[in-house]
Amino acid sequence: MRAGSPESPLNSLPAVLWVLALPIIATEAYFGLGRLGFLAGGSNAGRAARQILVEQTAFAPEFLLRAWERGSVAGAELHRLVTYPFVHYSATHALFVLVFLLALGNMAARSMRPWAVVVLFAASAIGGAAVYSLAAGLLPQLRFDPLVGGYTPVYGLLGAFTFLLWTRLGQENANQMRAFTLIGMLLLFQLVFGVVFGSSGKNWIAEIAGFGIGFTLSFVLVPGGFSRVRRRVRHR
Repeated sequence: MRAGSPESPLNSLPAVLWVLALPIIATEAYFGLGRLGFLAGGSNAGRAARQILVEQTAFAPEFLLRAWERGSVAGAELHRLVTYPFVHYSATHALFVLVFLLALGNMAARSMRPWAVVVLFAASAIGGAAVYSLAAGLLPQLRFDPLVGGYTPVYGLLGAFTFLLWTRLGQENANQMRAFTLIGMLLLFQLVFGVVFGSSGKNWIAEIAGFGIGFTLSFVLVPGGFSRVRRRVRHR
């Protein structure tokens, strides 16, 4: 942005990030109208609408586990694999996801084609939910809450961000483990938050899986990603 220009720095964000953020913004605006009494049902309409949409879009591990047992996806409601990231438990929940989506996705989106960002986001959401379901199947004695909100695919974007930082540090002959500092800090923050507020669920399994999927897919989705690593290995 030029000095003295009134242009907002938000306009410099890649358009694909706004495409991904728009469903979240739209649903929160709808819930907000309900809280202000603009929807049928009075001031409680926003709360009721949020609860209904969460129930309609949340992904529970049982959906995939039952489909696996039956050997058929009939009735598995697979659309939930791509809808759960866009509806949240609260406006605060959605705000945090939006901040991470726009901030962490910025570097990744500037280094990838728009379609690749969408593929990475969707693959992280679907793959994270699949790993979460697998963990629930292997540990039936534990409770696995439904996945709600966009943290899992956002961690996929964090995986892409980490890949870009990891390769850059390698090119600079710096310590590449520094690239994983952010994911470590975020997981520590979630652990402390869960202990303090008593909300330490198992969604972190899906989020770590989303991170791993995002990091791995970056080898092929980031232009020249694989060749960067190959050159680095040859230099060693």
